[in-house]
Amino acid sequence: MTTLVSRSPQRPDDIVVEAREATAQEVGSAVGGARAAQHEWARLPATSRAGILASAAERLAAAAGELTELGIREVGKPRSEMSGEVARGVAILRYYAQQTLDPDGTTLPSADGRSLLLAVRRPHGVAGIITPWNFPVAIPLWKVAPALAYGNAVVWKPAPQALATALLLAKVLAADLPEGLLSVVPGDAVAGGALVDASDAISFTGSLDVGRAVVAAAAARPVAVQAEMGGQNASIVFADADVARAAAAIATAAMGYAGQKCTATSRVVVVGNPDQFTDALVAAVGALAVGDPADAGVAVGPVIDDAARRAVLDATDEVRDAGGRILSGGRAAGREGYYVLPTLVDRVAAGARVLEEEVFGPIAAVVAARDADDAVRIANGVRHGLAAAVFTSDLDTALDVSSRLDAGLVKVNAPTSGVDFYAPFGGTKASSYGAREQGKAARDFYTWSQTVTIAPSRR
Repeated sequence: MTTLVSRSPQRPDDIVVEAREATAQEVGSAVGGARAAQHEWARLPATSRAGILASAAERLAAAAGELTELGIREVGKPRSEMSGEVARGVAILRYYAQQTLDPDGTTLPSADGRSLLLAVRRPHGVAGIITPWNFPVAIPLWKVAPALAYGNAVVWKPAPQALATALLLAKVLAADLPEGLLSVVPGDAVAGGALVDASDAISFTGSLDVGRAVVAAAAARPVAVQAEMGGQNASIVFADADVARAAAAIATAAMGYAGQKCTATSRVVVVGNPDQFTDALVAAVGALAVGDPADAGVAVGPVIDDAARRAVLDATDEVRDAGGRILSGGRAAGREGYYVLPTLVDRVAAGARVLEEEVFGPIAAVVAARDADDAVRIANGVRHGLAAAVFTSDLDTALDVSSRLDAGLVKVNAPTSGVDFYAPFGGTKASSYGAREQGKAARDFYTWSQTVTIAPSRR
């Protein structure tokens, strides 16, 4: 029997929750119960599902304070970000409550001119949801809410590091749902594998290696699958950019929440002489408050665990050992918890981890580019393709460079981090597989298309 332990990253002695990992048989039982509940749920009028989701949104709004405090404690997210995330969760539920009333298909001309030819959307059945710890409310809800809205049941395996938050969120949602329609299975690889093997559709967000395994397992069955697997995101700064504004945006995008976002900036590509902008960026990073995430004004809290802190420090040591320069940070903070100071590096040797892989912590590298073409080459020269930003006051440059970036999200004069829940979300290359998440694109994943012909009974 495996016991899962979730600890507060700012106070590792604080055990937030302990739970036994669900066995494969228990996961199968949860899926079976969900499948039984789903048949009646899918038969409900769309207006009824809309009302239930709207009620869940109000319950979540009422529980916002409790959920915010628990999220801060469990994953170390700064107060301003955690409260904003819960508010976004409320908005997501309200949004999908209304999306249930959107058209659920199309009509087409029939061959005989008399029949009805319809293409209608049908729910898959049971959606298996696998989510990470870094957005313990928003990411689950932008999967769970559309899955339910379009008539599916949900079995959800959250990351063990965010288990307490997941259990509270599920309790809030389940108060208005039929029994068994939404369930949480605690676990790691065993439970996740069992869920992939049993579900009718799988939505995953997490690491690249695990995501590839999920996609392969789902494809072997085959069932619908989508996987979001991280980023190695670049912000390109041109000489005509507003230096102060760009530096502030990039500092927050790179170091906010200790860089633990798949859309965080990890490479800052400066076109031309980088010195002036590098100085401004170092100052902007230095102005970010580091400390207890429960304290107002703190922007950078701890990383999730000691392995994550070690990854940032190892990447910094690699830069230093190869002759690179540490511009700021590069060491653990002298306080209890898994803190590491926001770290900027430059003069980094080609092939260094910080340039090639997602470190998932508060570290970013400054890289000089000769011109726009060189900047695009550098930005695109990684296996991921999730987010990118362009800072310039020239519209022609913004349009040209944006169109050439291998990224699912491109921001102009705005940080790479942050997404709009009503817009499609996803990347290219190794960042994403399958249909886009969020917004109206979610219906394409959580339903399948059935073509129906209704012919007259008489000639």
